[in-house]
Amino acid sequence: MTMGERIKALRTQQGLTQEELGEKVGVKKSAIYKYETGLVVNLKRSTIEKLAKALGVKPTYLMGMTNEDPVPPGFSPMPQMDQVPLVGRVACGTPITAEQNIERMVSVPSDWRATFTLKCKGKSMEPRILDGDLVAIRKQPMVENGEVAAVRIGEEATLKHVYVYSNYIELRPENPEFESIIKIGDEMEDVVIEGKAVGLCRGI
Repeated sequence: MTMGERIKALRTQQGLTQEELGEKVGVKKSAIYKYETGLVVNLKRSTIEKLAKALGVKPTYLMGMTNEDPVPPGFSPMPQMDQVPLVGRVACGTPITAEQNIERMVSVPSDWRATFTLKCKGKSMEPRILDGDLVAIRKQPMVENGEVAAVRIGEEATLKHVYVYSNYIELRPENPEFESIIKIGDEMEDVVIEGKAVGLCRGI
């Protein structure tokens, strides 16, 4: 497909006349006609950029340097995805035994930089996180106070807001109907931060 054919296809798809596209780009209708029919082929880079912006695509698409299909008006492009393991379940309430086996692989946005995902159970993190939600975790040993993290206590795992102080650790629920888990002194050694919650998937 030539650049002219791409321009015409995009313009038609978006319901624009040659005159309307010309107004967006800052040229006359006759110029758009020449672009689409190939009467003018050596377009300036600045013109290609204006056309691309008006049509909602990258200049490289118009120039034929990529075969990516343009995203229709009103839609957002699908983000790049990564496959990460779903590891056990996290208790949002009374902690349950952490299952170490991988249940399956799931797709999450690459921008999350997630290491694994966990299935939540319970109501202690409502309304922010619901029972059955899939939470993406980026594995790291520490988080900022107040951030939501997957935390292991011995062989148990839970998802809570984490607050670390010099002499105690508080694992605080979102739901005020639930009490915080407090570990003091030597008990702090039993708490291992598995990673920071970086994304959430619901209804999958």
